[in-house]
Amino acid sequence: MRKIREVLRLAFGAGLELRKISRSIGISHATVSSYVARARAADLSWPLPEGMDDTMLDRLLFPRLAPSGDARPMPDWAYIHQELRRKSVTKMLLWEEYKRSNPDGFQPSRFYELYSEWAGKVDLVMRQDHRAGEKLFVDYAGQAVPIVDRRTGEILFEAQIFVAVMGASNYSYAEATRTQTLPDWISAHVRAFAFFGGVPEILIPDNLKSGVSKACRYEPDINPTYHTMAAHYGTAVIPARARKPKDKAKVEGGVLLVERWILAALRNQIFWSLVELNEAIRGLLTRLNERRFQKLPGNRREMFETLDRPALLPLPTSSYTFEEWSYARVGIDYHVEVDGHYYSVPYALVKKKVDIRATSATVEVLFRGNRVASHARSFLRGKHTTLQEHMPSSHRRYAEWTPDRIRRWAGTVGPETEGHVVAIMEHRTHPEQGFRAALGIMRLFKQYGAQRMEAACKRASKYRIYSYKGVVNILKTGADKLDVRKNTPVVPPIVHDNIRGPGYYH
Repeated sequence: MRKIREVLRLAFGAGLELRKISRSIGISHATVSSYVARARAADLSWPLPEGMDDTMLDRLLFPRLAPSGDARPMPDWAYIHQELRRKSVTKMLLWEEYKRSNPDGFQPSRFYELYSEWAGKVDLVMRQDHRAGEKLFVDYAGQAVPIVDRRTGEILFEAQIFVAVMGASNYSYAEATRTQTLPDWISAHVRAFAFFGGVPEILIPDNLKSGVSKACRYEPDINPTYHTMAAHYGTAVIPARARKPKDKAKVEGGVLLVERWILAALRNQIFWSLVELNEAIRGLLTRLNERRFQKLPGNRREMFETLDRPALLPLPTSSYTFEEWSYARVGIDYHVEVDGHYYSVPYALVKKKVDIRATSATVEVLFRGNRVASHARSFLRGKHTTLQEHMPSSHRRYAEWTPDRIRRWAGTVGPETEGHVVAIMEHRTHPEQGFRAALGIMRLFKQYGAQRMEAACKRASKYRIYSYKGVVNILKTGADKLDVRKNTPVVPPIVHDNIRGPGYYH
């Protein structure tokens, strides 16, 4: 509008010719002529009336056609926008329905153009094209809520806020978890599916470690446990691309709403437990989902019931049981370690690489896709769970290591080391269960030497410390250099010509 005002000033105020105005302002002669003609038609002169802003000037120079009595009926764009989110619904189908009800209505090109203009005025998050029941966006909010000890007033931990948002309806779910680790991440998904009453076709997480083992723009590695959970519910995981915030704009908007309408509302409250916090979140979450949209009819709950719920996949008959996958190489004691506990596998798999599936109740070991061992889960660290059929007694000819071989190897360091290694194996239910600790102690010999190993094993035997970690602690703290009887450093006597020694006084 600045150039238009300048044209009017030069034409009506300065009386310049149109071609000179064109050269002065740098626009075409035809455009200058059009502006002047429109100003005369609107009975404008220079200076312009006081208080006339750009909007008023634009309306006078470029008047829109006023709707006539027989103007074509305008479609219900909010309804069109909502219907487009339904599965397989297209603009052409909606135009045909509109045309059947309004034979004198707009033609397809004008219909599409008017819809685009209307949709451009809706918020960015609303404008994204998501089919009903197709996508669920999941992430953790950046804001945490402290859980306080009722007795001491100290903060026990910072509760993390999990958020899930349906793509088509923006229907939201939120809950507090203790951490963002894999068990809490998976459990939050299970409860979210129960809340929605169904499963979306696609899960879109951010690239946090619990969901994505290795972030990659093109082929991110999905965490095996997350993948198994998705397979149980019949859904797929497609992580948002790294450094592409628009891929997860839906959940970013959902997180922002949760922080504004839930966490901000709870800012002055003190919570003593996770259960208490989640009860408060549930009440405010219901209120959030029932808030009216500003630029669309209805609210999140109504749109969810209309769009997403009918299109969701059904829940399976049983909820997913959390399982964590890992892999390990079988030790010479034919055991594998899970959270500090050791589980036996068939002896023939010594030094083989196996997959481990751990749930809260069981630990399964698989070799080349076949289950070779199954144990009840134990959380006793440093202990062993051994099945008789896994032991090598029936096929000892295949054994590479035996208790006698390990004893002889330890004897090459010294008698104290040999005796302590034998004691470690004797203090296990089966000697093979002590192989791993014995070999660990033998490897310490390369780092600390025979003299310190002998002293450390002597001290460990004195105090009945029959573990690898115990010997390591003795060596690291230098306790092997203390006299076992007095707990004082053993200092050798200094021999020198200028030192008289204790015999001088006798």
